[in-house]
Amino acid sequence: MDSATKDEMQPSLPPGSSCPGPEWPEQERAEQLARGAALKWASGIFYRPEQLARLGQYRSREVQRTCSLEARIKSVVQSYLEGVKTGVWQLAQAFEAVQGTREALDQAHGLLQGMAEATETLKPLREQVAQHKQLQVLSQLLPRLRAVPAAVAHARTLIGAQRLLEAYVCLRELEQLQEETWAPLGGLELPVFEGLGPLAEALGQAVEAAAGVAGRLAREDPALLVAAVRVAEVDARHTTSLELPPRDWRRRCLQALQEGLERTHFGTPLLLEPGALAGWLEALRVALPAELATAEALVAPCCPPHYKVVRLWAHTLHSGLRRCLQQLLEGPKLGAADAFALLHWTLHVYLGPEMMGSLELGPEADVSQLEPLLTPENIEQLEAMFVTQIQVNVAQWLQKALDGEVAEWNREQEPGTDSSGFYHSPLPAIVLQILEENIRVTSLVSESLQRRVHGMALSELGTFLRSFSDALIRFSRDHIRGEAMAPHYVPYLLATLNYQSALSSSVSVLQPDGAASGDLAPVEAGLDELQRRICRLVLEALLAELQPLFEALPSRRWLSSPELLDDVCERTVRFCQDFRRVRNPAVQLLLAEAERTVVLQYLRALMQGRLVCRGADERIQAAQRLQNDAAQLRELFLGLGLEESVQCAPVLLSLRDLLNLRDPMLLGLEVAGLQQKFPDVSEDHVSALLDLRGDVSREQRLAALSSLQAGPQPSLSAGHRALFSLVPVPTPALSSCLPSGPCA
Repeated sequence: MDSATKDEMQPSLPPGSSCPGPEWPEQERAEQLARGAALKWASGIFYRPEQLARLGQYRSREVQRTCSLEARIKSVVQSYLEGVKTGVWQLAQAFEAVQGTREALDQAHGLLQGMAEATETLKPLREQVAQHKQLQVLSQLLPRLRAVPAAVAHARTLIGAQRLLEAYVCLRELEQLQEETWAPLGGLELPVFEGLGPLAEALGQAVEAAAGVAGRLAREDPALLVAAVRVAEVDARHTTSLELPPRDWRRRCLQALQEGLERTHFGTPLLLEPGALAGWLEALRVALPAELATAEALVAPCCPPHYKVVRLWAHTLHSGLRRCLQQLLEGPKLGAADAFALLHWTLHVYLGPEMMGSLELGPEADVSQLEPLLTPENIEQLEAMFVTQIQVNVAQWLQKALDGEVAEWNREQEPGTDSSGFYHSPLPAIVLQILEENIRVTSLVSESLQRRVHGMALSELGTFLRSFSDALIRFSRDHIRGEAMAPHYVPYLLATLNYQSALSSSVSVLQPDGAASGDLAPVEAGLDELQRRICRLVLEALLAELQPLFEALPSRRWLSSPELLDDVCERTVRFCQDFRRVRNPAVQLLLAEAERTVVLQYLRALMQGRLVCRGADERIQAAQRLQNDAAQLRELFLGLGLEESVQCAPVLLSLRDLLNLRDPMLLGLEVAGLQQKFPDVSEDHVSALLDLRGDVSREQRLAALSSLQAGPQPSLSAGHRALFSLVPVPTPALSSCLPSGPCA
């Protein structure tokens, strides 16, 4: 394109225009700023008059500057206009090129539509080509495809013969043939391969069956077990292009190992007869370690290391046993023997050196991660079950022993004695043996069970003591009423006192180590109560024999003759002759109570007012009789073995001093001395004794009685035994009472 044509295409500017388009807003603002700056400069220059002379110079200089600026502006505008002309020309050229390209694209689109129509006519030919390729592949593989049914049948024969590796190789060859035909045929499944799915499932079941009896195969046919495991492992690493569901034979093999192991030992429901659980647990004690030893020595070498066979065996056996025990606890209630056997086995035997705690069991078993066989709730349930049933059994055993003992109390023979001559019975030993054995045996299980059984044993012992006491009351009542006269009533009572002493001295054997000493307090209190009950019954029998003799005391005959007390002593000696068959310290207690009973009966007779001394001679005679009787009673019980320090007969000597006093005016001093020795003496007792003197006037009586309240009232010391408070007296006449006394 020449320059003339180029000039024609460039746009022309209107004349007189300095720039194309509308004015710029920035130009107006720039002019304002320039005018302001010029005014500021001019005002600064021409501010002084002397500067006006140079105005022409300034004007010419500014004209030159203005012309220079206009020239520069024109040059810039001219350059800008030339650039715009060039851009317009280039846009016109690009527009022409775009028009040409659009026409070329329209032509190409038409050609492509024609080619699509031609391609559609070739589709049947393409299908024929694909079929030809498939037929070509089938023709090449036809001999092998014809052999597929026979190969499937052969593989099944190999599975039946338990030749699992060969069967798997045959299966893989068939699957490889299926892969070779699957891609060329476009994913088309041939009917000839329909038997591969059932064949693979049959092989998988054979692998599971072999894994399910791994323990037996490891001993009898380890090659078969190795083959089954290798098949599962090789298949786990195999990948295929066929769209088949995963077989996951490795997982099925491990699951079969676990299920077979559980089925061997815990497959059948546990239906045991009462008491048979211990035998089943003993069989497990032998079988489970043997199974773990087999796993470590025989099964583990047949399996890959990542199977962790020993750990798998230990955890599978543990979980199976745990589930079996849970089912057992959810079933019928266990007996005491079964509950005890289960507790002892799970807490000690199972974790002991004979089983899971064996040193021969390596760290690969990882038994530290095993859950407890029994939960705390299970242990609580078994302990409560055992204690409840053993309590029933213990109660029955103790009652049976008591019934046998009670049946002997009415025999014609006296109680049996031991080699030392003391009354003896196996009952205490039987009772303590029953209780002590149960406490001792439970210590083999746990401290909590021992505490429970210990508490139960003490409770049952307390119940037994109450039953024993009730039996004694019935025995005594029947004897006294004559309903069942016991030929040897007192000897059997004394024998029971020995039983109580034996129990009291040996009850500490029921106290396990570490138990609180206060646990025996209720039992000891029950034993003390039983001892008091027996002593009371014995003393009631003694009292029944002595009461008729004391009816004649005091009397004139008593003043003149010791025969009455001789009869009392003779009867007492005859009654107490069997006391020698009672062991210490019970015999001392019994003798002390017997002596106090005789003295109380003596005091009771004195207080009845049957005798009033007629003069000083009779008072002296009565005082002498009291002294002689006190000496006779002292010698009597010293002869029976009672220590003098615990005797009550010296009270008669104090009464002798009261009777022997010649001056009634001094009775107040004597009465005060009597009160100091025996704080439980009352006005009624003193009044009855003054009546026995027979020479005390009303004023002297009141003076003597007032001495009881004159001084400080003595307190009953801990070692003092009550006497006068147990002696009733007839109600005295009002004239003999103090105005402030209890009888006033």
